[in-house]
Amino acid sequence: MTRPSRFARITRTLLLASAVGIAGLPVLAQTAWPDKPIRFVVPYTPGGGTDTVTRHIANTITQDTQWTFLIDNKAGGGGNIGLDMVAKSKADGYTIGMGQTANLAINPALLPSMPFDPARDFAPVALVAELPTVMVVRADSPWKTLGDAIKAAKAKPGEVKQALAGTGTVGHLAGEMLARRTGIKVLNVPYKGAAPAITDLLGGQTDYMFATPQAVIGMVKGNKLRALAVTSTKRLAILPEVPTVAESGYKDFEAVDWKVIVAPAGTPAEVIKRLNAAVAKALTHPTMIAQLAAEGSAPLSGDPAQVAKYLKAEQAEWGKLIRDAGIKLE
Repeated sequence: MTRPSRFARITRTLLLASAVGIAGLPVLAQTAWPDKPIRFVVPYTPGGGTDTVTRHIANTITQDTQWTFLIDNKAGGGGNIGLDMVAKSKADGYTIGMGQTANLAINPALLPSMPFDPARDFAPVALVAELPTVMVVRADSPWKTLGDAIKAAKAKPGEVKQALAGTGTVGHLAGEMLARRTGIKVLNVPYKGAAPAITDLLGGQTDYMFATPQAVIGMVKGNKLRALAVTSTKRLAILPEVPTVAESGYKDFEAVDWKVIVAPAGTPAEVIKRLNAAVAKALTHPTMIAQLAAEGSAPLSGDPAQVAKYLKAEQAEWGKLIRDAGIKLE
């Protein structure tokens, strides 16, 4: 998916610039909010990547502000159940949620119905981070490069098998993007999660997969899997030897899973502003930066208006990809 019109990537320089504005927090603190704990809804199970990042950022904000957060895990529906709870909560600044590419941009275009309208029912608060996928094959695969994989797929249309952690995941759509850019046809094999998909990839039932760095980094380092390319615009610090898809000959190719904090629509603008500033400062803490880097993520930032613009562009682009590729739930 070529992304020249997409809202410009926010760099770490902007993160630091945003942090300068944190000096305004004491002035804003003259208002009563918050005078009780803030519920922070995580639409996935405890212990996962989203849960871990949410808890870390909440703890970091608490260190800076003394605000109290109550983490509330509400898993199910591909992240829809938890975010629906946020959408239907009182817009008083005491409920926020951690949204992602899947539940705010992919699901709305993929599912026949949604319990909420991502463009209408939320007030964007703050971008947190983005995470690419990694194209991996077995360590004993004859494919040494992305070009090798594409050549093999073109030689046997429809026979090369791509493992999917699930239909409609960013990994699935990264594969669809690559297929459209290269003209290859592959057989998608969906699984209920990354673990069984990786197991079958290792066992030879499938040929390749686009997975999150956390899911495969151990096996890549342990020489059980070989990483051929990453779907970010820059190489990952944890996999510096692995080229990007763009470097491999497909200019402007990018597929990332982003995290964004949202609140119910109608949440006071002053509250949104304070939350946004607190998140921006938290993302400059060395421990927060280190945690994100360890999983292959990069921090993001931007004021609430920029966050809204980012989400609108992402929703439009992922929706177009799904419609153009004719992706359906399997």
